Amino acid sequence: MASVRKMLVLGVAAVAVAGLAGVAYAQGQPQTPRNWSYTLDKDGRRVPKANRVTNPDGSWREEVRQGNCVTIKERSATGEYKETRQCNPQNPG
Repeated sequence: MASVRKMLVLGVAAVAVAGLAGVAYAQGQPQTPRNWSYTLDKDGRRVPKANRVTNPDGSWREEVRQGNCVTIKERSATGEYKETRQCNPQNPG
């Protein structure tokens, strides 16, 4: 009975240590402040945040700019998703 109790205590301790290690790892990850206009990807490069507007009915619309192109993603309240992309060439001269 003592060996079962000892194994149980060791098992609980191992789970607790693993849980604390996971929390410490998650806290060590850098996070981008919410008021910044970009996020950081897994390589540390800046990626512009999408400008998302959410409506009370659950529908939303967001715009993502990449150079001369704009990608518009929309979802209606019924769940219909639409994505459009428009690129404008630079003005010569």
